[in-house]
Amino acid sequence: MDKRATIKDVAEAAGVGVATVSRVLSGGSASPRTRERVLAVAAQLDYRPSALGRNLRQRRTGGMGLLVPDLTDTFHAQLAEGVLACARAAGEPVVLGSTAGDPEQESELIGMLLEQSVDRLIAVPSGDEDTWAPAIRAGMTVVFADRLPARPSSDEDDDPAATAVNDLMLLDGVSSGSRPRPLDAPSVVADDRAGIRTAVRYLRGLGHRRIAFLGGPGHDRRAAAFGAAVGAPVDEELVVFATGSRDSAYAAASGLFQSRPDLSAVVAGGNVLGEAAVLAARELDLRVPRDISLVMYDDVPWAELCSPPLTVIAQPGRDMGYRAAELVLRSGGRRPRGVMLPTELIIRGSCGPHRQ
Repeated sequence: MDKRATIKDVAEAAGVGVATVSRVLSGGSASPRTRERVLAVAAQLDYRPSALGRNLRQRRTGGMGLLVPDLTDTFHAQLAEGVLACARAAGEPVVLGSTAGDPEQESELIGMLLEQSVDRLIAVPSGDEDTWAPAIRAGMTVVFADRLPARPSSDEDDDPAATAVNDLMLLDGVSSGSRPRPLDAPSVVADDRAGIRTAVRYLRGLGHRRIAFLGGPGHDRRAAAFGAAVGAPVDEELVVFATGSRDSAYAAASGLFQSRPDLSAVVAGGNVLGEAAVLAARELDLRVPRDISLVMYDDVPWAELCSPPLTVIAQPGRDMGYRAAELVLRSGGRRPRGVMLPTELIIRGSCGPHRQ
């Protein structure tokens, strides 16, 4: 018996991405030529994408999916622990997937989950809104955790900082005056704005004025919160972004320390960036906190074991995962647009008074 065609088979035969196939088959936007090619290949391969639709109409569940950029990351592991605890209590199976922070890989995994009739999905997104629109149009229940998908790069009227500020306002239930986000999906996030603001105020109370922010993928809201906390004008050289890899994070931290010797404090937007800052400071013979003060977003076990122990902005990773699973399992009634969980500044030994 011939193997049944999958959405990946259609994508490869048509020479397009899995997300494009999902978009075409769910009635989304695509050029006439692309639409015609995808539909022709789907017919030729006898591809039948209706399993999810049948399950949804019959109110059946294909289980719950969880997509994160890196399952070995401590915060993502904590979030997954919360999701699994809630799912276990509900008797719901969970399919785990790691996207490696790659939007293309994320699109492929979304397509595979749709093909397998998984109808509920929790995700720490790496792709933009266009990546996620096909799944939501297909009827999949999606809840975003930790962060929201970025606006598509084709939206020329949206700059990243403005988009991040709009996201913060939407999560607070305040209208930003801009066009609404097209994705109808709730989210569970930490209060980045309060966490970053508290950290910046703490550093300023120690006399620091030249404070930098190290960010990575999905940290636009934290960068916007940092800009709001330090106030205008923001020194753009002190806001540095890395890609998701540890090598990139180290290069960003090392480059920042070497290019700005006047720098006295750093807020790292995540634990990978915090680790990179610690290593770069050590390699450059910068003493923490005598030469450089460091605050890291995320309280992970190794932070307390550092010498000195790191001051951190703690966010409730396990609770975030549990709440996201509760939302995605909720049927009927009105789901909240967004859930915002509190952060906490835990003061340890990595920050000290600014030395002239």
